[in-house]
Amino acid sequence: MANNISHFHFDADDLGRARRFYETVFGWRFRPWGPPDYFMIATGDEERPGIHGSMGRRGSTVRSGARDGGFECTVSVDDVDATAKAVSAAGGTITMPRNVIHGVGEHIQFRDTEGNVVAAMRYFDESQCG
Repeated sequence: MANNISHFHFDADDLGRARRFYETVFGWRFRPWGPPDYFMIATGDEERPGIHGSMGRRGSTVRSGARDGGFECTVSVDDVDATAKAVSAAGGTITMPRNVIHGVGEHIQFRDTEGNVVAAMRYFDESQCG
């Protein structure tokens, strides 16, 4: 399942307001996970699970200094280091070097040539790929 979008993340200034919005509009389900003010999001059901997502308080995640907006997508990859090299070679900028999210996988974050924030993850367990 490599190179498919496997996860999305967005930050919010008001977590309750954002949660109510997405619960009301799309029926997404939120559950606390990991650090304070961080939630995992289930977008589908058993029949059509969709991809999983997450939401955190704006400013609580490491960023490159600019105020980021919109959804950050995570792409499932086979090799995070090779992906980082390809990003740099193609003109992108690594904004978060390889790190491990315990129990999940190896992860990098980068900006593409248009300034969009993207992440790449090698999952320890491919069943987590959404």
